[in-house]
Amino acid sequence: MRNVIVAQSGGPSPVINASLRGIVETCKRFPETFGTLYAGWHGIEGVLLEELLNLSAQPDEEIALLRTTPAAGSVGTCRYKLKDHQEKDMARIVEVLRAHDIGYFFYIGGNDSQHTAFRVSEMAREHGLDVVAVGVPKTIDNDVGDSEFKLIDHTPGYGSVAKYWSHIVQNADEENRGSSPADPVLVLQAMGRKIGYIPAAARLADPGREIPLQIYMAESGLSLMEMADRVNDQLQKDGRCIVVVSEGFDVGSLGEVKDSFGHTSFGSSQQSVFQVVVNYLNEVGLKARGKARGQVMGTDQRDTAIYASTVDLDEAYRVGQKAVDIALNDGNGWMATILREPGYIYNVRYDKVPLEKVALSERTFPDKWIAESRVDVTDAFLEYVRPLIGEDWVSVPVINGRQRFAQLKPIFAEKKLKDYSLQAG
Repeated sequence: MRNVIVAQSGGPSPVINASLRGIVETCKRFPETFGTLYAGWHGIEGVLLEELLNLSAQPDEEIALLRTTPAAGSVGTCRYKLKDHQEKDMARIVEVLRAHDIGYFFYIGGNDSQHTAFRVSEMAREHGLDVVAVGVPKTIDNDVGDSEFKLIDHTPGYGSVAKYWSHIVQNADEENRGSSPADPVLVLQAMGRKIGYIPAAARLADPGREIPLQIYMAESGLSLMEMADRVNDQLQKDGRCIVVVSEGFDVGSLGEVKDSFGHTSFGSSQQSVFQVVVNYLNEVGLKARGKARGQVMGTDQRDTAIYASTVDLDEAYRVGQKAVDIALNDGNGWMATILREPGYIYNVRYDKVPLEKVALSERTFPDKWIAESRVDVTDAFLEYVRPLIGEDWVSVPVINGRQRFAQLKPIFAEKKLKDYSLQAG
């Protein structure tokens, strides 16, 4: 019987805690194998700082409530990246794993997080540690794995943000239809630094293409001038236009701020893409009365429980379960994955892929799914994404008018080592 650490990093999602719950509840079914379950408080930073939240000491009902608790407030997340030259950090992790008799390490996250899981799995081998490291996929961007969808079909988190955009654009259409004499163009900025899966999901709001909707992904390859031309063409035809633009769409310098993963932190940069677009459209002039206006959809895309997809919640839970199954039966160095079965009836299976194949992987949005106009997606993409958003609303417990989220008690493992300062600061 060996102890367990589960942790997560990167941007959260509405279903990230469902994977955490899947790991915890499945480990508890095997008390002869898994000892005390700990969460690294704020991801790998909590492991390095020996801040280990005792999950075994939490009431079962609070663990169950993780299903509909969004984002990462329960055990925290981080953007701390383990780089190969950070030997002090590597040695510290080994120290902490030994000090707390850790035999199993589960890490939930995207590309960079899977690299962390891979580094821990390699450290275990290099130092002769009896530690099994397993990765659990999570990212709303859907960019983990390969562009052939052989390593993973989709990542938990994406189905929920796709559902969010399918509903937000429906609401935006009602707004734009009503206020178009004054505000004929409504610009909405979606997350997605390099890849267009999130803005592409806006088409789910209007699969019949009846709304005057244009989608500008990072991959669209159009200039602001070309955007203005297309918007004005839409205005001449319909008198109004809804523009969904990716935060990664090239509008020139934004005074970018980088996070510790080296990614552009659009929410912290000096300007927003949507504001540049709105300003440009108003400066060149619209072929309609009124002005363009817009807004940026922020972290609510990934921290709103009510928009969680029921399909996404179930799959996130089961991929957590699969990670435990891998730890029990397959050993070190794998990531749990979701693969779609062939056929017109949506069905998936849960499998494993080597961590080394997904660590720092980055799939692209297939060009065949971008419409010829470059401002829409094809029906083939809609067939891919439609099953992921589910058929109904998730039921979130409400007490006295407030959502009832999991409330984990701050019970931490007793520290056994000296205080530590993160090598990367």
